[in-house]
Amino acid sequence: MQQLFRHVGRGNRWAAQIVAERRSQPLDPRAVRDGKPPDDPDAAIDWLNGGVQQLIIAVEQVGADARVWTFNGPRPAGFWIRRRLHEVLVHSADAALASGADFNPAPELAADAISEWIELMVVQADKHAPPVDRGRTLHLHATDADLGPTGEWTIGNDEDGLSWTHDHGKGDVALRGPVRDLLLAIVRRRRASELDIEVFGDEAVWDAWLQRTPF
Repeated sequence: MQQLFRHVGRGNRWAAQIVAERRSQPLDPRAVRDGKPPDDPDAAIDWLNGGVQQLIIAVEQVGADARVWTFNGPRPAGFWIRRRLHEVLVHSADAALASGADFNPAPELAADAISEWIELMVVQADKHAPPVDRGRTLHLHATDADLGPTGEWTIGNDEDGLSWTHDHGKGDVALRGPVRDLLLAIVRRRRASELDIEVFGDEAVWDAWLQRTPF
């Protein structure tokens, strides 16, 4: 838990420094200012929250549209707020699973975390071993009420390459279940078989996605 705490807190400060300095090159995590939490528990909590505030202030100061370095190439600075939000969300799941606490994110937040994750994986995909093979499709369907089209994801690979939409589709494989469980499955925190998820179709397509989307 201490390692997770440091990882999350330093990660927020790392992103904040990238934005504040309008960096065009990556920042060595060892060069993050105040990258280690204090030993005092109350001060450590302030340190954790302070990193979040630094990122928000940095984006406000440089402008959300200012281009800065990201691992997916130059992107608007606002990219980092969404990226860090979902990074912290998934690590909150890690903490909950490790401690036996509940993990019940708002469905809209979990759904956007899935969308953001898919976007990252599509951009970073290995052209020689794409997470979805040519001519195949993968579909996720959240059963939560009121998510509407934002609760469905179809990932395909056609003559134009790998892409995804919120369209409804059957897919060569389809996973159906609560959005929380779909999130835990797609970020590989739990197997689909351990969650309230139904899997239809060719499970090899889903297995290939998981094997080819490390982060």
